[in-house]
Order: sequence, then C-alpha cells, then structure tokens
Amino acid sequence: MHAGSSLELRVPPVAVVSIAALCMWLLARWTPSLEWGEYWRLGTAVSLLAAGVVIAVAGVLEFRRARTTVNPTTPRAASSMVRSGIYRHTRNPMYLGMLLVLAAWATWLANPAAFAGLPACLLYLNRFQIEPEERILAGLFAGEFDAYRRSVRRWL
Repeated sequence: MHAGSSLELRVPPVAVVSIAALCMWLLARWTPSLEWGEYWRLGTAVSLLAAGVVIAVAGVLEFRRARTTVNPTTPRAASSMVRSGIYRHTRNPMYLGMLLVLAAWATWLANPAAFAGLPACLLYLNRFQIEPEERILAGLFAGEFDAYRRSVRRWL
C-alpha cells in the first residue's frame, strides 16, 4: 500500500454503497424534493435498479466461472484474469451495478441533494478500491492486465 492509504481495500464496497445510500436518504429528508410524477419516478428507479442488479450479478457470475475470488478486500487472492462476458465491456461491472442501484435510490428519493451521493461514492471507489485493486492486478498479471486496461474502460 502507498503512504497515506489507510482506507485502501479496508471498507467493503457494499458497506461504502450502504453508507452512501443512508447519507442520500438523510440529505433527501433535510432538503426540498422535486415534484416528479410517481409513475415516472417508479419506472425510472425500477429500470435503474434492474440494470444495476443484472450488471453486478453478471460480474459475479463471470468471477465464479473463472473460479477466482469475488472478495473485493483481497484482490491478491485472484487466481485468474477475467476478460469474458460483461468484462469485455467494463472492468468493474460489480461497482457499476452498485452505482446504478444508488442512482435508482436517488431517483426514488426524488431529491437533487440525494444525487450528490453518486459522485461521492464513485470518487471513493475509484481512489480506495479500484486503484489499489488495479495496482495489485498489474503486479499479479503484468502484461495481461496492462493489455486489458488499454482495451476496456474502467466504467463504460
């Protein structure tokens, strides 16, 4: 780990997303809401939720097929590079799925302040989860990971 990186790989991403969701709810309670139609809000939230779950589960299933760890706090335990399925389109489908679930939550809350949780969560995941994971994977899988990183975007 790098100096000053005491949070790297320490807080499981599900916990980060849960904390962000709680903060979003609190912000929504304390600030004025938007007047969005309930059907539009429900339809959009359900669509984002479904997309997030499908994308995240697709990522987990590819890791299971490759028989490698899905534990985000132990990337050193990775036994193989996964480049198939959803990983041909995004390097982080599980995190992308979680952010889409947060977007669904923000939409359901119908509050502009709630949407602040999305970039905050994204920035945290990039810095304290994804960057350390990628350093470790580059060490474990050297040229293979470098080629993958050049050919597939981090998010979309």
